[in-house]
Amino acid sequence: MKAETRLIAIIRDVSAALERCELTHIARTPIDVSRARAQHDVYERCLIEAGCRVERLAADATMPDSVFVEDIAVVFRELALISRPGAESRREETPAIAAALGPYRTRRAIETPGTVDGGDVLVAGRRVFAGRSSRTNAAGIDQMRQILDPFGYTVQAVDVTTCLHLKSAVTALADDVLLMNRAWTAAREFHGFTIVDVDPEEPFAANALRVEDIIVFPAAFSRTRERLEARGLRVRTVDVDELAKAEGGVTCCSLVFEV
Repeated sequence: MKAETRLIAIIRDVSAALERCELTHIARTPIDVSRARAQHDVYERCLIEAGCRVERLAADATMPDSVFVEDIAVVFRELALISRPGAESRREETPAIAAALGPYRTRRAIETPGTVDGGDVLVAGRRVFAGRSSRTNAAGIDQMRQILDPFGYTVQAVDVTTCLHLKSAVTALADDVLLMNRAWTAAREFHGFTIVDVDPEEPFAANALRVEDIIVFPAAFSRTRERLEARGLRVRTVDVDELAKAEGGVTCCSLVFEV
């Protein structure tokens, strides 16, 4: 761990109600909540080893999806964008995350009729890609553009197909390198980037979490991991298969930002 920790990672414990999570693109299967919690503990240790100071919020048994804190906010250097989740059941998660971000960032919020899930927002340098999905609408993207334009960010809407969120289809390995499943989003929208394709046998492998020079990556996708390591990337694998049953990934479970 680094001598001076300048990275914060906000996470939230796994709810006892995780089995009642919202699902859109996968069938509901039994979730072992105890195992999900154990996997989440390992995920937390991985963030600490990567140099983060973790702030862990308590679970709430009335909020099945609350472990997926990424959907509630997008943290930029200049501000925190507080989302308005597309699933109405998830909007009760917002106050705790907004309060946790208050000491670190000025907060701006998406307002009705806009909806935005943080999982639909990919930030790569000063470029912001916003997925048009079942959870993020045009009004939300327009509000995001108005909020971020004064800070020099460009916001580009991108269609999402077959999967829940944009970051199920593409995530950033560096400011100019993306990991992508081309079947779930249009590669042509990401001009100027080097694209690393997931292995064809691993369609869900495009979700990777970049923490400085470490890539946190699901252990289930060994073929795609080999592609990342072949590029010289430092990959740290974690088991998240129970959380994946709730349409979660490695980016979903934390908000990582500099202070």
